[in-house]
Amino acid sequence: MKRPAVGRAIRLIVTVAIIVLLVMFARTVNWTRAWEAIISASPWLLLAAIAANLLSLVFRAIRWWVLLRAVGEVSLVRALAATVAGAGLNNVLVAQGGEAARVVFITRSSGIPAARVIATAALDRLFDPIGFLVLLGWGTLAFELPPDLARFRTPAIVILVVVAVLLVWLALSARTATPEHVPERRAAPRGWKSRVRVWLVEFGGSMRELATGPRIVAVVLLTLGAWVAQLATFALAADAAHVHMPLPGHLAALLATNVSLIIRATPGNVGFFQFAYALVAGEFGVRKADAIAVSVLIQALQILPVTLLGVALAPDFIFRRRKKEAPEPV
Repeated sequence: MKRPAVGRAIRLIVTVAIIVLLVMFARTVNWTRAWEAIISASPWLLLAAIAANLLSLVFRAIRWWVLLRAVGEVSLVRALAATVAGAGLNNVLVAQGGEAARVVFITRSSGIPAARVIATAALDRLFDPIGFLVLLGWGTLAFELPPDLARFRTPAIVILVVVAVLLVWLALSARTATPEHVPERRAAPRGWKSRVRVWLVEFGGSMRELATGPRIVAVVLLTLGAWVAQLATFALAADAAHVHMPLPGHLAALLATNVSLIIRATPGNVGFFQFAYALVAGEFGVRKADAIAVSVLIQALQILPVTLLGVALAPDFIFRRRKKEAPEPV
């Protein structure tokens, strides 16, 4: 059997095993009580949770805009619209297709070279796991988290130190970065190997230009703001369903459900998200049915508004022509 076939077989076996596990888990849930908790949720607190979730997306959009400004002229409104459209498409496309879409959106509408936009998107996405590790390290030091999360304290701190060293190196390298601004040199290479090599050089140069000290500090602060807004989303959704947990419980649930996103066994990770949330919430005395109700509300307010906004904005970017350069005066 060839390697691709073996990989697909293993993936299928893992997926089936997870689905069977979820079915067995679903049979233990009091769905009547879960439904009652959902329909009795406070609409005002749900609206506040939606606002907190959208605020998290705004923080991420501003973070990307800070990086985009270093490679070209992009307005904050355009970066925000592209971020929302990409996030919405991520909910309906496979393999994080929205990430590629937001790069295409900016490239087409601004005329900035694709390699430079991809460099900003790559660096932008790097900071989400950094924020996760900061929360994990802080949470395991400041609170009594479930053992399954507490065991990651040392690895998280070690990885954070390594990442910090890497970012400092990039910031120092940015001082001596020499960006390529000669169009003739970019047009000269012939053949796909030469074009790939030039693209990689441009990508690497862009990464070094982006990672200045002040810019990294701003991006880290915006990343933490996005994660805090997500923590507020979880807390408000639980309060809306009249399920009360301490702050460590909400933090543990946020961390656990984001770990579960690594395994996308179902569309939108529906089911596995609820499983991870319920396991953690149970450690803080929350009944399984109530935990399921809260997790369903969280996913609904995270997915539905953003998907509607993203799909509404997507056509405007998809059909927008590439920005044309102004004609030179005669």
